[in-house]
Amino acid sequence: MADFHLWMTYAIILVTVVAYTSERFALELVALASLAAFLFLFAVFPYENEAYGSLHPEELLTGFANPALATVLALLIVGQGLFATDAMDRPARMISRLGGRSSTRAIVITLLAAAALSAVLNNTPVVVIFIPVLTVMAAHRGFAASKALMPLSFLTILGGMTTLIGSSTNLLVAGVAAKSGIGIGFFDITVPGALLAAVGAVYVLGVMPRILRGVSSETSYQQTVSGTQFIGEIRLTAGHPFIGVESRAGLFPGLGELTPRLIVRRGMNFFPPFENVTLSEGDRLVVTATRRAFLHALSSGGASIVSDGADEHLAGTGDPSQPLGPDYHLAEAVIAPASRHAGRTIRNAGIDTTHGIHMLGVQRKHRMGRTPMSEIRLEPGDTILIGGTDRAFEELREGHDLLVLEWSAEPVPQRRKAGIAIAIFAFIVITAALDLLPIVATSIIGAVAMIATGCLTLPQAGRAFDRQIFVLVGASIAAATALERTGGAQLIADAAVALMDGQSPAVVLSGFFAVVAVLTNFLSNNATAVLFTPIAVGIAQAIGAPPMAFVAATIFAANASFATPIGYQTNLLVMGPGHYSFRDFIKAGAPLVAIMWLTFSLVGPWYYGL
Repeated sequence: MADFHLWMTYAIILVTVVAYTSERFALELVALASLAAFLFLFAVFPYENEAYGSLHPEELLTGFANPALATVLALLIVGQGLFATDAMDRPARMISRLGGRSSTRAIVITLLAAAALSAVLNNTPVVVIFIPVLTVMAAHRGFAASKALMPLSFLTILGGMTTLIGSSTNLLVAGVAAKSGIGIGFFDITVPGALLAAVGAVYVLGVMPRILRGVSSETSYQQTVSGTQFIGEIRLTAGHPFIGVESRAGLFPGLGELTPRLIVRRGMNFFPPFENVTLSEGDRLVVTATRRAFLHALSSGGASIVSDGADEHLAGTGDPSQPLGPDYHLAEAVIAPASRHAGRTIRNAGIDTTHGIHMLGVQRKHRMGRTPMSEIRLEPGDTILIGGTDRAFEELREGHDLLVLEWSAEPVPQRRKAGIAIAIFAFIVITAALDLLPIVATSIIGAVAMIATGCLTLPQAGRAFDRQIFVLVGASIAAATALERTGGAQLIADAAVALMDGQSPAVVLSGFFAVVAVLTNFLSNNATAVLFTPIAVGIAQAIGAPPMAFVAATIFAANASFATPIGYQTNLLVMGPGHYSFRDFIKAGAPLVAIMWLTFSLVGPWYYGL
């Protein structure tokens, strides 16, 4: 009966992997079907084995309470808090400037910095640091974040292979090896690890971006509309940050990305170029700008609403003393053909009072004259830029006057909370890097703190909670548990050793690396390290080879978790923000696993004198 469970486990895993890579079915559906198959197998046919013990269906569900899963989901919420407060905007701009005008150079510098840091810090907090940096940089530079986030994960894994503390896997192997009398120093794996990392970096930076597919429809939409210009109007009320801004050479550099088209002052119109003009209280400033420029202006209190002159009673429309709440979003909507607002001027349309939203700008295909925004007459097909809460947008979608564009809603950054978000983030990184507290504890504490301090709302945190990752990890841990407890993993290891019997030490070392590298993408990297370290020592003693060669092979191969998102925690961290599928990791990561194997097959025997 034990053999039945073993071979059925192999079959379920094989079918699951094929279903994942085919992408014909939703990832969550495949994961749940896999879990259901294992539960059925071990519930209907109870499993007992003298060597490996029993396995009850309840044990297959422990993956949903796995600390690694809780850590990843909590860190995703923390990352959402950094986005919502624009906390990483300035660091991203600073790093981006190092690359000059070249986006490629900026990405390479950032990724290499992350790889270098991961040699002395655990690579999980390093990835947490750089995900928001690269995402913001992608928005500024206009490239797809998916081209950089998977390389970030892979390069931090490669960098973590160069020192003993670079990865938890390294420390785990060292601990198991110490029980056999084999000590591993801080830099004992640095030379072969650096050679592997250098070869891997060439592939990751030079080849992988060409393999990765295009971004999702949501990301593509955001990039498409990022250059769309809207015309809007800003009223300079008392205390407005634009009061006192002076023109230079006919322009207003102090307004950032907002381009003035008209200034209305006490009934007089001023057109560009603006010579010797200083903005003052009471001015009405008609500007053109992208939605991102309006977003930044709103977050800093630099934009206001002018739709019908009633903005005084609308909280958070430009008054610095009434900041926008964390649930305030910016979105785009289209004036429907039968809309009650069509044919009316913005002043008389009453969009704000009717729908409980704010109108910031309007955009249409043909040119609009230089007139105050309130006098513009709306036409069917016009795209308007609106602001409001989640609840207001939900009610707006139920009507037919304004058609909210899918994917267009974006929260206004709570920049006044940026310092709090950075402090929470720093607490997580420092405590994790110095091993002061378990990262699972600090990450969950940080996620709760983001919500408690108002950096995030509960709905925003809920959107950061990736259900795909939750289901995928829980089901994958169930498969790994079944593989270990039925003896399936041990059978593969024993078969590999028997197959290489009588071969030279160099060939045995190469074959051993290949087996470990394949299994680490389906078991957890830590489980693979614990399973194969004693086997590595036993093989070395049996063939008279240096045990350190095989222990190092275990370290490097167990870290080669590139071919699946479940192989390593950092892969899970980038899966959601990068909008990757299971197939993306196989296409981009499997060649890297092969490259690591071939490289170590040359470097290992040379370095360890086999």
